[in-house]
Amino acid sequence: MTDALKQELASRAQAEGFARMGICAPDAIPQAAARLDAFLAGGMHGQMGWMAERSHWRGNPAALWPEAQSVIMLAEVYTPEGDPLAGLARPDRGIVSSYAQGKDYHDLVKRRLKRLGRWLIDRAGGQIKVFVDTAPVMEKPLAQAAGLGWQGKHTNLLGRDLGSWFFLGAIFTTLDLPRDAAEVSHCGSCTACLDACPTRAFPAPYRLDARRCISYLTIEHRGPVDEDLRGMMGNRIYGCDDCLAVCPWNKFAQAASEIGYQPKVGLPELAELAALDDAAFRARFAGSPIKRIGRDRMVRNVLYAIGNSGLPALAGAARPLVDDPDPAVADAARWALSRLAAAGRAAP
Repeated sequence: MTDALKQELASRAQAEGFARMGICAPDAIPQAAARLDAFLAGGMHGQMGWMAERSHWRGNPAALWPEAQSVIMLAEVYTPEGDPLAGLARPDRGIVSSYAQGKDYHDLVKRRLKRLGRWLIDRAGGQIKVFVDTAPVMEKPLAQAAGLGWQGKHTNLLGRDLGSWFFLGAIFTTLDLPRDAAEVSHCGSCTACLDACPTRAFPAPYRLDARRCISYLTIEHRGPVDEDLRGMMGNRIYGCDDCLAVCPWNKFAQAASEIGYQPKVGLPELAELAALDDAAFRARFAGSPIKRIGRDRMVRNVLYAIGNSGLPALAGAARPLVDDPDPAVADAARWALSRLAAAGRAAP
């Protein structure tokens, strides 16, 4: 296929709302399988068993769909307008990661990918498959191979003209499209992201132990969180932006254009969230990626935040939950009350 078609595709991608596009071969990340195997062998994936179950596809994109000749990687910006860490000074409120403040990105990105893919088929033929973070596809290494950015020391992707705040989507196609040059790391000697991590989840630069990551603990981890980690979670109740927010490359971040990413959740009151039953939770977070963790896990997270708040007045929100049917919620309620009681005794 010609460079002219690639330019048309890039223009079409921009018209759809994507900030950047790059193309690589399905076999462009030969090092990914070994790195994934080491991550899994160290148990650093925690309870995310699905990573191990489909690692043969995840580590080798060419095996996922052998007919694919090219992988089109696309970036969609969701840059927050304010300081995502400002909520740390509001212990009566819960912090929700910036990416989950608006509508579910899976739906928004996939819709655009499908439109772009249909255009490509109409224009040049071939077949496509689209992926947004739910299939065994290693989007970040593929995006680096396609030139969109590089995996920083925090293992997330960042770009010189994108900063940290963007989603990734992939279109696998049977068309043989011109490739882009892979990006290289521009982190230099900076360790801002590593130093900012509240739980010290990075055993080394470019390595993440998910078992200590607040995003993993609040979203993926089932059951009680280790008590040694609870106090480090602060008032982060869904995800964590700390390592992203401190990256100096964010000074080049583009503004988000998708209205669906405008914040709706904000900084919710912990007392309000603690009172949610299942129906109220589902209504409160309808259309949001938050909905998938369910009421029990959210309320568990909220109770950890209440326990970390140092505000004895929030004990009234935790007390009714000590007998909650969910064992992790009940445990979190007892822990929160114990912490608040200690904070009350320590108060002058």
